[in-house]
Amino acid sequence: MKKALLLPLCLLALTGLHAQENAKKEDEALRIYRETPAKINNLVHTKLDARFDYNNAWLNGKVWITLQPHFYPTDSLTLDAKGMDIKTVALSAAGKNNPLKYKYDGQKLFIQLNKTYSNKEKYTVYVEYTAKPNELKVQGSAAITDAKGLYFINPKGEEKNKPTQIWTQGETEATSVWCPTIDNPGQKTTQEIMMTVPAKYVTLSNGKLVSQKNNPDGTRTDHWKMDLPHAPYLFFMGVGDYAVVKDNYKGKEISYYVEKEYAPVAKKIFGHTPEMMAFFGKVTGIEYPWVKYAQIVGRDYVSGAMENTTATLHQESAQQDARELVDGNRWEDVIAHELFHHWFGDYVTTESWSNLTLNESFADYSETLWNEYKYGKDAGAAASYAAMEGYLANPENASKKLVRFHYHDKEDMFDAVSYQKGGRILHMLRNYLGDSAFFKSLNKYLTENRFKAAEAHQLRLAFEEISGKDLNWFFNQWYFGSGHPKLEITYNYNDAAGTATVYVKQNQDGDKVFQLPMAIDVYEGGKKTRYQVMAKNSIDSFQFSYKKRPDLINVDADKVLLAEKKDNKTIEQFAYQYKHAANYLDRREAIVFAAEQQGNAVAQSILMQAMKDPYHGLRSLALQSLDLKNSTIKTTAEKTIAELAAKDPKSTVRARAIEILASYDNDAYTTIFKAGLSDSSYSVAGASLSAIMERDNTAAVEAARKMLTQPIKGSLVPALTNVAARNSLAEATAPINDAFGKMPLSQEKLELLGPFAKLLASSTDAAQVKSGVSHIVKFREGIPAQYRTQIDPYINNMILQSIQQAWQKNTSTEAAAVVEFIKAARSGEKKGF
Repeated sequence: MKKALLLPLCLLALTGLHAQENAKKEDEALRIYRETPAKINNLVHTKLDARFDYNNAWLNGKVWITLQPHFYPTDSLTLDAKGMDIKTVALSAAGKNNPLKYKYDGQKLFIQLNKTYSNKEKYTVYVEYTAKPNELKVQGSAAITDAKGLYFINPKGEEKNKPTQIWTQGETEATSVWCPTIDNPGQKTTQEIMMTVPAKYVTLSNGKLVSQKNNPDGTRTDHWKMDLPHAPYLFFMGVGDYAVVKDNYKGKEISYYVEKEYAPVAKKIFGHTPEMMAFFGKVTGIEYPWVKYAQIVGRDYVSGAMENTTATLHQESAQQDARELVDGNRWEDVIAHELFHHWFGDYVTTESWSNLTLNESFADYSETLWNEYKYGKDAGAAASYAAMEGYLANPENASKKLVRFHYHDKEDMFDAVSYQKGGRILHMLRNYLGDSAFFKSLNKYLTENRFKAAEAHQLRLAFEEISGKDLNWFFNQWYFGSGHPKLEITYNYNDAAGTATVYVKQNQDGDKVFQLPMAIDVYEGGKKTRYQVMAKNSIDSFQFSYKKRPDLINVDADKVLLAEKKDNKTIEQFAYQYKHAANYLDRREAIVFAAEQQGNAVAQSILMQAMKDPYHGLRSLALQSLDLKNSTIKTTAEKTIAELAAKDPKSTVRARAIEILASYDNDAYTTIFKAGLSDSSYSVAGASLSAIMERDNTAAVEAARKMLTQPIKGSLVPALTNVAARNSLAEATAPINDAFGKMPLSQEKLELLGPFAKLLASSTDAAQVKSGVSHIVKFREGIPAQYRTQIDPYINNMILQSIQQAWQKNTSTEAAAVVEFIKAARSGEKKGF
């Protein structure tokens, strides 16, 4: 699963505080050891006949579950079956269903078997039931904002411009909301699903479509069969009016299920999938192991994406039009993430949620691997650094172990520790062992545990057997321990003795000291010499001889350590590092340091060079780091900024340069801004419109009116919203309202609340204002519960209140009704929304 980014970093600290307060209140829960569920019966095969009641949002199901005692003989079976109406429980044998005694508590189905079965005997239980997911009270997490398992989207077709869909979300233990099973990740079963749906819809499930049968009542029954075993949380059903775009990889069907308007660009969104399959097959030494691979996009999906075996489900953010894709495919990392799960998570599965790292850390790291392979070393390093920043952003993460058996709820495992921290730990291990040993170890782990469940120790043993190294220290430190080092690096040069001493001090809280293998590069007289060292004390010192004082000593030269670092280099040394040390982070560190010293001529030189860096991400960083209040910087950078705004090959860099160029009082740049209005990139067009608005409001209004007749997405949405709000453009309210409503739950949508509220406050269209308020309410209520205490006051007392105050001054006959509508929205009343 790939978590959807939701809140800006400024709120993460609040969230961490909230988590600490909860932990104090719930310490009893943290004392519970979350053991791997005992195996009494093992799933063998699951056969489901599913029929959907769209009016009630129910599933009427019949399921045949074949099981086998794990080791000890047993005369009973417990199935997870949440919130169902159970109609029949029977033993299925010789074509007959023989009733069995059972008890049901609304969560678990306790079945008394007809006899005691040994572990050499299989038996099949038949259950007839109705699943009622919307009537079940469940709680999600930050990663999975809901957990009712089965979702009917616009089932009666009552919402205009919204498709009717059905999709499922099994992780963590929500498959048992719609199919009785033993719902834990250590179970594996083959599977068949028959779905009876209106004939106009297509279906998707795990495995291969083996038959389709048209029924006299206008429905069709599709039979999907999964011949290889996988975990119940990976079961999937998808139904809807989709375009299915076909692709292939070595004779295996690849397909992309998208809403029909996105069919022309489906291969631009998902088209790297075959190449990803080839790449991941090469690095793991195991070809994609499943019969097919489909990817489907679901409206109102409760997370980023989910790796259902052979049938990945994506949030609607995956769907981008051609203009959005000009800026780059924002969903490509997610596509890689979910695909790599088909090795790490689906092929070999964590045996318990405590070991979730075996699924999510690898999927997270796949984003680094893919970017490095496809777009170069800088792109891979940028992805890795962004992930590390995601982990470090919340101080609460430092208290959590990667593999942890004590938590409040299994959903708590889906965090930046299991994902981003775990990915960075793999990155360090790869660097320590070398690529050959690292990837051969992955092959061994996958081969020995294929179609099984595993724990972290099995991963350690695979790495140890291949490398010949004892890695207990590494796993104890990083997998079974918490925190990360906080390093301060200082230097002492003794020219008389010809020695340089590097001091590495660990300043993290507590008495834990990390063992840190690293490379140190010494640059002397234009020559680089590498030394491999191991820091393992609270203060370590490393001494190097020289004939001429080194231009640079580069600690952690490969830039792989998961650590907070204070590196006491001079600005001259950072300048040398930017020019001569090749890594992305070497250059990034120099840019960040220079940005803090822009009064220094050497720092200015670094920033000027960085605006022409070969990697677009660092060009953007240099641009946004410029202090234009510094007259020297402003004057020196102007020509380069203008060149980037007009000619940079990367549209996002052009957009950033245009934003900055707008602050210059030079009419000559109007030509660049006007040209940008018709750019194929939404980012460039949005930045250009904002730039023109600050210079010529009339021209901005004219441009905005033309843009309102075209699709409005990406950076164009806030730019148009600001122009419309400033000028009370009545015709803008409806299209911007529509654009805002279609945006998924995201940080971008959160940041748009302010200008969107300003537009609604300036509008005189009561119906559009009510619609916009409803969109804001839906956004608010889609935010996970743990964030709501921070975000609700902002939405209710600032965003919605600002609209209410404006309409309290409105003298129209509809004003009072609008005000009451907004009051109800602020209070959380459901009526009218």
